[in-house]
Amino acid sequence: MTIRCIAIDDEPLALRQMADFIRKTPFLELVAECNSAFEAMEVLESGDTDLMFVDINMPGLSGLEFIKSLNSKRPEVIFTTAYSEFAIEGFKVEALDYLLKPIGYSDFLKAANKAYTYFQTRSQADNSRRTEDEFLFVKSEYRLVRIRLEDIRYIEGMREYVRIHTTTSKPVMTLMSMKALEDKLPRKGFMRVHRSYIVNLNCITTIERGRIVFDKDVYIPVGEQYKGDFQKFVDGHFL
Repeated sequence: MTIRCIAIDDEPLALRQMADFIRKTPFLELVAECNSAFEAMEVLESGDTDLMFVDINMPGLSGLEFIKSLNSKRPEVIFTTAYSEFAIEGFKVEALDYLLKPIGYSDFLKAANKAYTYFQTRSQADNSRRTEDEFLFVKSEYRLVRIRLEDIRYIEGMREYVRIHTTTSKPVMTLMSMKALEDKLPRKGFMRVHRSYIVNLNCITTIERGRIVFDKDVYIPVGEQYKGDFQKFVDGHFL
């Protein structure tokens, strides 16, 4: 499991340290470094963020005000600040954890592991609820198209659209982020292997030179940050 993160802090040195900590942690992926809440808002529009490390004390719009302004589908939050009195306020907005500056890597890793456990538990619960969901409805060209999960071969991200390639019909285009669709799919059968690709693991028949081959002219690359999880899948089915 890879957790996609944003680091937000108006202090350059603190921001650089947080970004370095994220890069250093194997199960975290740094999506963006933002020096203000307003900059982070633009990043969030892509919908490709799971967790934010947010400094509480920022000019213009504080970290607390920023989190309160987001809707219920916001990414999870770990607050950072030099002032311990903000801890209670942080937990009032259901932050996963709270880091007091100056932050050492051991404290950061403890909070990151707590986030990992949270996401793992949530993923297992989501998969349990989805065992009966064998199809999805997606909006395409003003119609709702029903697609059986077992018919999906792979999904291709194309900026704000995704293209769903199936075994039964031509590809279906729909306005949706890769993150939103990834959250709808059961983790047991589908895996994100690249920033622009999600594959149906049951449809993989050939892997060649680190790429997944679906047709003679369709080669799907495995991104660097996804190689670990994909290799675990391969190793688990290797004779």
